[in-house]
Amino acid sequence: MDARILIRFLVFTCIIALLLLLTFTNLPYPLPFTTNTNCSVDSPRCNTIKKPPKPKQPINNLHTSDVPHHPLDPLTLSELNKVREILLSNTLFRNTGKYALHSVVLEEPDKSVVLRWKYGDELPARKASVIARVNGVTHVLCVDIGTGEVTPVDVGEHSGYPTMTIEDMTSATWAPLGNLEFNRTIMARGIDVKDLACLPISLGWFGKKEENRRLIKVQCYSMEGTVNFYMRPIEGLTVVLDMDTKEVIEINDNGKNIPIPKAAGTDYRFSVQNAKINLVNPISIEQPKGPSFVVDGHLVKWANWEFHLKPDPRAGVVISRAMVRDPNSREMRNVMYKGFTSELFVPYMDPTDAWYFKTYMDAGEYGFGLQAMPLDPLNDCPRNAYYMDGVFAAGDGIPYVRSNMVCVFESYAGDIGWRHSESPITGMEIREVRPKVTLVVRMAASVANYDYIVDWEFQTDGLIRVKVGLSGILMVKGTPYINMNQVNEVENLHGTLLSENVIGVIHDHYITFYLDMDVDGPDNSFVKVNIKRETTAPEESPRLSYLKAVRNVAKTEKDAQVKLKLYDPSEYHMVNPSKKTRVGNPVGYKLVPGGTAASLLDLNDPPQKRGAFTNNQIWVTPYNKSEEWAGGLFTYQSQGDDTLAVWSERDRAIENKDIVMWYTLGFHHVPCQEDFPIMPTVSSSFDLKPVNFYESNPILNIPPNMEKDLPICNAAASA
Repeated sequence: MDARILIRFLVFTCIIALLLLLTFTNLPYPLPFTTNTNCSVDSPRCNTIKKPPKPKQPINNLHTSDVPHHPLDPLTLSELNKVREILLSNTLFRNTGKYALHSVVLEEPDKSVVLRWKYGDELPARKASVIARVNGVTHVLCVDIGTGEVTPVDVGEHSGYPTMTIEDMTSATWAPLGNLEFNRTIMARGIDVKDLACLPISLGWFGKKEENRRLIKVQCYSMEGTVNFYMRPIEGLTVVLDMDTKEVIEINDNGKNIPIPKAAGTDYRFSVQNAKINLVNPISIEQPKGPSFVVDGHLVKWANWEFHLKPDPRAGVVISRAMVRDPNSREMRNVMYKGFTSELFVPYMDPTDAWYFKTYMDAGEYGFGLQAMPLDPLNDCPRNAYYMDGVFAAGDGIPYVRSNMVCVFESYAGDIGWRHSESPITGMEIREVRPKVTLVVRMAASVANYDYIVDWEFQTDGLIRVKVGLSGILMVKGTPYINMNQVNEVENLHGTLLSENVIGVIHDHYITFYLDMDVDGPDNSFVKVNIKRETTAPEESPRLSYLKAVRNVAKTEKDAQVKLKLYDPSEYHMVNPSKKTRVGNPVGYKLVPGGTAASLLDLNDPPQKRGAFTNNQIWVTPYNKSEEWAGGLFTYQSQGDDTLAVWSERDRAIENKDIVMWYTLGFHHVPCQEDFPIMPTVSSSFDLKPVNFYESNPILNIPPNMEKDLPICNAAASA
């Protein structure tokens, strides 16, 4: 290695070291100081809201004094330190110099224990579930924090490896720089090493040659002239790396004739835009009496709802023990024991050498929560939002804080809770309308180029809406073409020409949710309510046909597997057959699918074998504490032998039992020029809606908005 390359390598290594330091440092993100200039100066109500309220926790919260108050509270900073201390004194770790902790999270108590627990009771024993690799071998361990006991957990024999650590990803990006051939290749492409940006790309599983060693592929980009390096790929250059040894196994360079796209027009930052356009005036929701919700540790109370909320390194956000107050009995009723994002499957539709393996499992391979970035006050979340940090363990077990990872806020967008106006012909002057205010729990994960915004929205009528937004930057392919008139009609670009030398590759997104519904208790049944056409008998009616609802209770798992079909409509109910309304209907909640997409890949295609949990949009399985991750416990390089689809083949009984519903929200994405250089957010959602859960409309008696209850604000004077 000549002197110039060595110097560049050292500079790059220092930059990476600095980034690592920043990654594992708790950086505060305080709310900015702003003034509400639209309020009348003589309004005392407006004077109380001129400044954003202070955050509900100290800005520089180091979490050193955190203690658990609930059986489901995540491990605290001091508990994580204790777990590390216990492990390092254990024989398994003490006699080795090489280990990595891929997951350190709360070992949740058994469900029955949590359901029996009440505030004031002693907490169950605090334990940690640990996934570690020691000398190249994966171990699953249970650590009793109180006694210091470390117990191996038998999870069976499965292919695959644990979720990558942040250190895995970071070290993989700079490891190729230690290879002389790689450096020569970069220089031959005319790229200065200081402008190099590389990404760690999970390689899926495509055969025997990828077994028995933890591999990763690395592809690189040029940062010259832009922060948006994703739009400047070094096309065709792929490095295969051993993640454990950092050894370069193979270098493929098949794109020497493909130019690196230009940097002009790719930077998305506001500060560098030449023309800044104000399309709308500033907008904010003011709450003169403050928010209506309370967060006590990890317990959230709002309106008629109460639930437990915690950040998670793999799932992102976990909602547990969601209960709603009945308007008649005033008792809290169980709705959902646990809900979270179980897996994200993102296959790209380009079968060429540098692209075929891009079939990401963002939760199981990268950690959806590990990729969650601090939320931006006033832009990611509005005023009066409450921010919650994530406290996670790094690969060496040392805890770090992901600041402002989750926000909770009330939302009002002028929506209507219910309304009715009488026509003048009735002679009754009736106009009754109620506003719809909701509570939103939000996180945003930046998994390399893509940003996922996940909202859990709670409504006063008992509905839970789960919404996923996609934004960020496309993963693009370099091409020699600068205009479509150069492209042969029969040539398959595998995407859309977005700009000169840039193709946005077609891809899918599938987000699978784990929904442990406990409607008025754990023993539930899944009912498909098929909407069927009935034909009238001759002379029975002037009508020839009508619709009929036919209820079918699923007896086993296979009965409950659903592929959504527009012309074979159904409703999907989770009911408690032992609880009835006063007129005899079983109480329940129904899943209301949103706009979704289904996988069109061949079922035998290796990526689809691994992502077989997307073969159906709905699955129902018996509750099993060990079956939470749709892609399997060890997703990285798995062969698809431990997935939701495999478990469900057992066809277990599910009627009147503790059961879990799984729902997959899907997107087909054919990129377009509006997605360049950064995507406007596209979103979809699904609802969990009460169905005969209440005796009548549960928000019948909520009051309308009154002018006297709202701040007096004046529009700013026009120029």
